[in-house]
Amino acid sequence: MRKRNVLAVLALAAAVSAPVTHAQGAGQLNVICSVQDEWCSLMSTTFARSSGIKVNVLKRGSGEALAQLLAERSNPKTDVWFGGTGDPHLQAAEQDLTLSYKSPSFDQLHAWSQSQAEQSQWRTVGVYSGPLGFAFNTELLAKKKLPEPKCWKDLLSPALRGEIQVANPASSGTAYTMIATLVQLMGEDKAFDYMKGLHKNVSQYARSGTGPIKAAARGETTVSISFVHDAPSEQMQGFPIATVTPCEGTGAEIGSMSIVKGARNLENAKKFYEWALTPAAQQLAAAAHQYQLPSNKSAKLDSHIPDFRKIRLINYDYAKYGQSAERKRLIERWERDVNSQPR
Repeated sequence: MRKRNVLAVLALAAAVSAPVTHAQGAGQLNVICSVQDEWCSLMSTTFARSSGIKVNVLKRGSGEALAQLLAERSNPKTDVWFGGTGDPHLQAAEQDLTLSYKSPSFDQLHAWSQSQAEQSQWRTVGVYSGPLGFAFNTELLAKKKLPEPKCWKDLLSPALRGEIQVANPASSGTAYTMIATLVQLMGEDKAFDYMKGLHKNVSQYARSGTGPIKAAARGETTVSISFVHDAPSEQMQGFPIATVTPCEGTGAEIGSMSIVKGARNLENAKKFYEWALTPAAQQLAAAAHQYQLPSNKSAKLDSHIPDFRKIRLINYDYAKYGQSAERKRLIERWERDVNSQPR
């Protein structure tokens, strides 16, 4: 199985790079990548091979990526920020950290991707989307005789005390998406009351959004709050992990891409940006065992990608919850009202 997967990835990478003539001395590109390591690697090596451009990749969570762009504001070292939840990308746009650039392939993108671009005045664009939900270790649930969680309210069960992991919203876009989802679903005060109750059942707030689902897959925790598209790659490795999206409703991320204002390699950044929006480039996600919904309407969909038609999605206000002041306020309240409480 692993050999077939490797061959499939190599074949797709060759197909993506084949139409482009390799150019010698084409310069370099500095990318902050906020998706999973294998996807970052496949994107960078395939683009480098097809363009002749040397790609330097720095892996960062979306919250950490935004902090780095802020730190480098006066002397940017990054050209493109690829992936990660869209809220920090919108905050970077608001703070004039990214460049306004409308892609010629704009009309080929889904409406949610176009909306992300329009809201940011073309400073970012959606490249994928994925729903928030729960993952759980089926073997641990059976061993501990616990029911499968199906709704947000189920995570408050005293039987799950110390059995849940979620990321820290200060460093993770996944966890901030959870806060913004709950606020929109329940109203702010009730959402924070809910998170206080949830806090009693959380054993750890991980640094990255993928940390909790990996912990659940490996039996280090029973339940995680995660993007459900992260589960198939764990299942393919043989881990006993299953997912559900909550019955009351849930939010979805719009993973985004932005060109950094003041990019030293601007023309190469635009080349990467255009390439990353093509169907072939977006299909590299599934080749790297990542199963978000691609933003290009012509991209071929892998069978592991969640069927959004079967998920109860809230009308997530990306514009409001992508504002820097709103993110800062909600995270500060979470630190004050939730994370400071004993467990």
